[in-house]
Amino acid sequence: MLTKVYGSAVFGVEATTITVEVNIDKGIGYHLVGLPDNAIKESNYRIAAALQNNGYKIPGKKITINMAPADLRKEGSAYDLTLALGILAASSQIKSENIEKYIIMGELSLDGSLQPIKGALPIAIKAQEEGFTGFILPTANAKEAAIVGDLKVYGVDNIKQVLEFFDQGVPLEQTIIDTREEFYKSLDFPEFDFSDVKGQESIKRCMEIAAAGGHNIILIGPPGAGKTMLAKRLPSILPPMTLHEALETTKIHSVVGKIKNMGLMSQRPFRSPHHTISDVALVGGGAYPQPGEISLSHNGVLFLDELPEFKRGVLEVMRQPLEDREVTISRARFTVTYPSSFMLVASMNPSPGGYFNDPDAPVTSSPAEMQRYLSKISGPLLDRIDIHIEVTPVPFEKLSEERKGESSVDIRKRVTVAREIQTKRFQELENVHYNAQMNTKQIREYCKLDDKSKALLKNAMERLNLSARAYDRILKVARTIADLAGEQALNENHISEAIQYRSLDREGWLG
Repeated sequence: MLTKVYGSAVFGVEATTITVEVNIDKGIGYHLVGLPDNAIKESNYRIAAALQNNGYKIPGKKITINMAPADLRKEGSAYDLTLALGILAASSQIKSENIEKYIIMGELSLDGSLQPIKGALPIAIKAQEEGFTGFILPTANAKEAAIVGDLKVYGVDNIKQVLEFFDQGVPLEQTIIDTREEFYKSLDFPEFDFSDVKGQESIKRCMEIAAAGGHNIILIGPPGAGKTMLAKRLPSILPPMTLHEALETTKIHSVVGKIKNMGLMSQRPFRSPHHTISDVALVGGGAYPQPGEISLSHNGVLFLDELPEFKRGVLEVMRQPLEDREVTISRARFTVTYPSSFMLVASMNPSPGGYFNDPDAPVTSSPAEMQRYLSKISGPLLDRIDIHIEVTPVPFEKLSEERKGESSVDIRKRVTVAREIQTKRFQELENVHYNAQMNTKQIREYCKLDDKSKALLKNAMERLNLSARAYDRILKVARTIADLAGEQALNENHISEAIQYRSLDREGWLG
């Protein structure tokens, strides 16, 4: 008897429906075809034990299973439940009238209990698009999948519940969540707050500008100056995620199985990989491509602490994603694209000894050592970082002050207003939402200069030997400074402040 059951495969952040055809005939054998990986090939052992422990069995006949489309590689253990139901339906051990109306996924334990799967959200989105009645999956993934409207989602703990549902009509409990209510209810404020930071007013100003325009920023200062503390507080002043951004972000984290028994992600991600990370782990890829840290940082912050300690090759692979805001990974049979629109926040010591820009510490590094240390970061990568700012240690008088600094709530209000100005400005453009995303054409349109501003910028370009890309970065940052001030036209005050934030272009740093 031939039976069809439906599962799903995730490629990139999109799902593809997989038809599992099970045919049982005379003879003996178990044949699984359709490019399954080893985890799927081993599923028959898990299925046999799970069925036996729940009063069922794999029939002693010739079982042929095809996973269509047959030319698409399938991977992972999430097809256990799909295959088990297909075998039971094809051998008439359970009724199969309604089984084709559902997407069914889940990894089986030997006792029949179900383990969580990866990619539940993109699978649910695809199931809804293709008109399936419902999605049956492990309870741990039910809230994640229930984000999708117009699709019945059933979370189950054991295969026995699914078998009783199809064979005896025992109802399953549907998981229902109000996506908007869940999203707004979970918009808690981040745990780190700028009010905890003593002094560093100029650095806080830079962070506010970076947050308002979505600009990449690098903090240069000696150990203990507060670079990491400041970076961790950046998400607290970023505008709250929109519902669309939350869905996008949740989808990516779902693919790698990082959504644990929760629904929609409402906090912007903050990722801080170690400097020993590989290029594949940072950008994404592998034999079966997975999102890397830069995609997991989508709509949030990627913090690279001690930037020169990262391998140069690892840093160089970020150059294109920083420009394109997406990562494309190509393999012989397919190509996947992951979104990677993130804010890069980097920190570094100014010299191998760490104290080059500390006025109270002796310089212990020679010019040659300085050059070797700074040359670990390429010029083209630095050009893609809009704001370079020096961080110096906070004096004791500031540290001992009882008065708290300005809170993240107050800073965030100004940032949100500036972002709203940018949203309105770019509302007719498809892929531009804030100033850092502007291309050269848009910079020329929205960052027009008067004669005084042009003269000031020309002088700075010549004295600092800035590249054309650095020129564009200065204009973008100046546009954000003007937006924070609520001013439509750029003037020389905006330009002069933006020029200050190119520390590493100055003589004495890189040349």
